[in-house]
Amino acid sequence: MGAVEGAGSAEGVGRGLPREALDIAAGYAFTGPALELGALLWGGQCLPDVQIRIPLPMLNRHGLVAGATGTGKTKTLQLIAEQLAAQGVPVFLADIKGDVSGISVPGEAGAKVAERAGDVGQEWEATGFPSEFYALGGIGTGIPVRATITSFGPVLLSKVLQLNQTQEQALGLIFHYADQKGLELVDLKDLRAVVHFLTSDEGKPELKGIGGLSTVTAGVILRALTAFEAQGMGDFFGEPEFDTSEFLRLAPDGRGLVSVLELADVQDKPQLFSTFLMWLLADLYNDLPEVGDVEKPKLVFFFDEAHLLFNGASKAFLGAITQTVRLIRSKGVGVFFVTQTPKDVPADVLGQLGNRVQHALRAFTPDDQKALKATVRTFPDSAYDLEEILTGIGTGEAVITVLSEKGAPTPVAATRLRAPESLMGPVEAGALEAAVRASVLYSRYAEAVDRESAYERLAAREAERAEAEAAAAAAAAESAAQEKPQGGRAGGSVAGGSVVDQVVGSGMFKSLLRSMGTQIGREISRSVFGTARRRR
Repeated sequence: MGAVEGAGSAEGVGRGLPREALDIAAGYAFTGPALELGALLWGGQCLPDVQIRIPLPMLNRHGLVAGATGTGKTKTLQLIAEQLAAQGVPVFLADIKGDVSGISVPGEAGAKVAERAGDVGQEWEATGFPSEFYALGGIGTGIPVRATITSFGPVLLSKVLQLNQTQEQALGLIFHYADQKGLELVDLKDLRAVVHFLTSDEGKPELKGIGGLSTVTAGVILRALTAFEAQGMGDFFGEPEFDTSEFLRLAPDGRGLVSVLELADVQDKPQLFSTFLMWLLADLYNDLPEVGDVEKPKLVFFFDEAHLLFNGASKAFLGAITQTVRLIRSKGVGVFFVTQTPKDVPADVLGQLGNRVQHALRAFTPDDQKALKATVRTFPDSAYDLEEILTGIGTGEAVITVLSEKGAPTPVAATRLRAPESLMGPVEAGALEAAVRASVLYSRYAEAVDRESAYERLAAREAERAEAEAAAAAAAAESAAQEKPQGGRAGGSVAGGSVVDQVVGSGMFKSLLRSMGTQIGREISRSVFGTARRRR
């Protein structure tokens, strides 16, 4: 399976086809390596001689896989991921429903598979693909994926906490303060400790010094963090932080590794997992070097349930998504958004998605009709009646347009898609668990680590402050006891010097100064999303 050079030529296509069908065939007759999607549908017939394909170098130009529930989107992702892996391109897949893990084992032959393969001219062979399985925070079966709060940044965290714009800006100021003071935010208790400090009597002067952050707003953020942690969200943040370069690995046989993020156990937390997917993408963008146009992508990232990312997003958040998607192509990463209709994706992002696989849409309600018409308008001019085609095609069929080798849109083609060669369903739970524990990455990320960070430093600072105050009080008491009234002079000194001198000279006070001094001048450089640019 995989890229076939020169396949899909219009030459040899059956005589008697209308000019429009021949033009479509010519539009997909690429000479370089390409992924085979399926065969052309025309006039109610499937034409196996006319193969619909995507040039391999165009897979970093981003794409959209859309369609109503149950129309075959997941199988399309599996089909594309298989062929990418076969060509040495790593793939990232988010498994929302828990049915993508089957990509790791060979598929099962059967009458339906044989019929589909015959229809589209596919030489089907059961094949499994090298895979790694991950789970957010270790919730579910998979290698734990965690992020530090510092790395996650204020913009993404505001989306997770569902803060409004004012509160998002305030959270940005809190991160700025923590960055300046070297208070590393590893987990939720670190951020909670910083906010609690800034709203305390001791920290309020600091709060005034960072501008525009009121005690009331800081209190709202603190309550949001407390409620968020109470819902069991703390496991997602901490160390060891996941290194997204793990997604770029190849298997020993040269095939691309398929990284599957299992989300079935957190699918009731859509704000969290969709934003975490954006963190993974932003982290890749931050770390990868510029490579320009490449012969094949370094990674293709499938962003499932994309509408969850955009729902309720702030203007800053949408702007950051748009910029990340626009620029990450030059780093060799292709992104496919997966959702129900193109209208789920903002226009500025949709305009960058040159490869389109649109499955069937429903048109039962006025809103459905409106979405259908909006979808049709996003396609190039077509020889098809797209409204009719999009409501009439079956499961495992789609309307496709991609970018040609020259970067121009191909003709719109109704297509019967190939059958995946791996298992179209989940693997057995025991086998999945065994695969996770056998991974070389499991020991690296399995156990959470809680090292010294902002929470511990602020607690130590508070203890040192209390001890310094106690030392000052003891010194003052000793001074008062030794004081002798001489001509009305107020006793402000002792044999060893003034009370202030003694306190300032104490070991505890010097320790406090050293602790504070080491934090100055270490402000973190942040990216467009407010994520940390470098690993700490």
